[in-house]
Amino acid sequence: MGIGYIVLIIIVGFILFELIEHLVLPLVFYIIKRKKESITGVESMIGEVVDIRQWKGKEGQVFVKGEMWRAVSEVTFKKGDKAIIQHVEGLMLKIKPKSESLF
Repeated sequence: MGIGYIVLIIIVGFILFELIEHLVLPLVFYIIKRKKESITGVESMIGEVVDIRQWKGKEGQVFVKGEMWRAVSEVTFKKGDKAIIQHVEGLMLKIKPKSESLF
């Protein structure tokens, strides 16, 4: 067991460490992340609970995720009621009362 053998072990260990760090771990994290659902965009808003801020007739304003949105519904609401987002079309939310089922 000479010094050359120890240097060889150190070099092989370093190469294996770099291979794992730069190839294996990023690949594993990529596979894990790709299976998760998107948490951004319009699709993520469907099913969210909104707070009715203003309502008149069949439309009004609701508060969701820190923003005010225009909303429409077949049901009338009062200020402070809760509702669920069914559909997003442009900048308009279609909502229904929270007590109804999602589908």
